[in-house]
Amino acid sequence: MNIRDFRTDDATFLASIYHEAVQKVGRDYYTPDQVQVWSPAPVSTETFISRVSDGRSVFVAVDDEDKPVAFIELEFDGHIDCFYCHPDFVGTGVGAALYDRLERAARSAGIARLYVEASEAARGFFLRKGFRLIERREFERSNVLIHNYSMEKALT
Repeated sequence: MNIRDFRTDDATFLASIYHEAVQKVGRDYYTPDQVQVWSPAPVSTETFISRVSDGRSVFVAVDDEDKPVAFIELEFDGHIDCFYCHPDFVGTGVGAALYDRLERAARSAGIARLYVEASEAARGFFLRKGFRLIERREFERSNVLIHNYSMEKALT
């Protein structure tokens, strides 16, 4: 496994990874309605590229054939926006390697704090990485109540 920076030709794979992770892993933690409103379909390649073209860092884990299997995004202010592994790679150490790469980049950039809105599935991962739980957040998406967890980690 290798970790590299995002390339535009990764966009279709990453949009698919996001959707598959929500649909397959998310259903272990959320209701079918919650999973459906979270990711009803993969976003288009153009939409994905547009969203990540704001200067954020996107790190991509790839297999031996350079095919993406997971990704994580770091915004300038320390916000971890997306962090998704293909369901076949959950629990293999890929996520930990991606997170460690992100934390090194954040420290090198002088970012003092990382923060995330973690899903139920990711909450334990972030706790193991030294994040503290701030609060459970309830919100509505397409008339369906769903939740995540506001978490943070000081890097100083």
